[in-house]
Amino acid sequence: MRREADGVTDWLTTPVGPHLLRGALDVERTAHGILPHRLPARAREQFPDPYLAQVEAQPSGVRLVFRTAATAIELDALATKTVHRGGPARPNGVYELLVDGRPTARAAVAGGNLHTIDMATGAVVATPGAPGTVRFTGLPAGVKDVEIWLPYNEITELIALRTDAPVEAAPDRGRRVWLHHGSSISHGSSTDGPASTWPALAAARGGVELINLGFGGNALLDPFTARALRDTPADLISVKIGINLVNTDLMRLRAFVPAVHGFLDTIREGHPDTPLLVVSPVLCPIHEDTPGPLAAEFDGTALRFRALGDPAERAAGRLTLGVVREELAHLTARRAARDPHLHYLDGRSLYGAEDYAELPLPDEVHPDTAGHRRIGENFAELVFGAGGPFAAPRG
Repeated sequence: MRREADGVTDWLTTPVGPHLLRGALDVERTAHGILPHRLPARAREQFPDPYLAQVEAQPSGVRLVFRTAATAIELDALATKTVHRGGPARPNGVYELLVDGRPTARAAVAGGNLHTIDMATGAVVATPGAPGTVRFTGLPAGVKDVEIWLPYNEITELIALRTDAPVEAAPDRGRRVWLHHGSSISHGSSTDGPASTWPALAAARGGVELINLGFGGNALLDPFTARALRDTPADLISVKIGINLVNTDLMRLRAFVPAVHGFLDTIREGHPDTPLLVVSPVLCPIHEDTPGPLAAEFDGTALRFRALGDPAERAAGRLTLGVVREELAHLTARRAARDPHLHYLDGRSLYGAEDYAELPLPDEVHPDTAGHRRIGENFAELVFGAGGPFAAPRG
């Protein structure tokens, strides 16, 4: 289909399908187009939490990838945006354009559906909205690899892709696939764009293809997540465990240790020899020695968090980040004696006390853009760098 708009007289429409998507485990056909999912349909049938349904459909790490000589691109999409009742307004999600691997432009889609969440009750009010269009113009001439990274914090239904030159699926470059699972920090938290999440930055430095199963508030050792990791082809796997278990006060030490073993056992059923890295939490001072749950507070301009637990209850099995790190270190050391491809990384080597002093957590839990950059750089050096568990094989 061709149409005339914005000075382009020869738009070509390419169907948006799974062949152009990377980073999604499933694609749902909707009345508008396609909706990428980061958990498969079977998993989505097994959780009762509407918040997980929201965050798994937010396409962190999902991108359209294709080759084209186009100098102008349009993408129609229907966004579903989330706000908290009484909280500060959020900016529109960012679509980030990469050309031959280099960040080139950013844009946003106005309008869309709106979900307003009452954090006190969990109630959600849905307000329908209309699709919008994101445009990128002035791209360099010649055939090139193009990536459009979708907003990590907006559910995004993809409707139509238009270009002023033909599009074809990008070839397989033979890069290793890195499958990562974690919490809101891995999901993206408060960074300024989808290619600026710490996993995206680390993947770029490591020269790997990212599948990001970071789910805000939902790194909870769920069996269906373990099965999704088990069943997804990957060359490298990492799981970042701990912060959500503490800040939801979900389980005690008695349940935590066997749950971690079960989670890792399930992954190993599908990936018996794949390098598997267990990462403990980055520094979070409010939870280092204080159990959850976590409380959110608005001061009129910003959201901040505080821990409500009693440090004395650690003796009764309440989890803190210090307890989690100690148990993960012991657990992985014991398993590594019979699993030479299992590795452990203390999250404070990614973001620790010195990093907090320089780049404090704005809301006491989530890093900002600079914090994500620090975590991504440290992960790339320690994990993908020489001698790291994910270092590229020589030769």
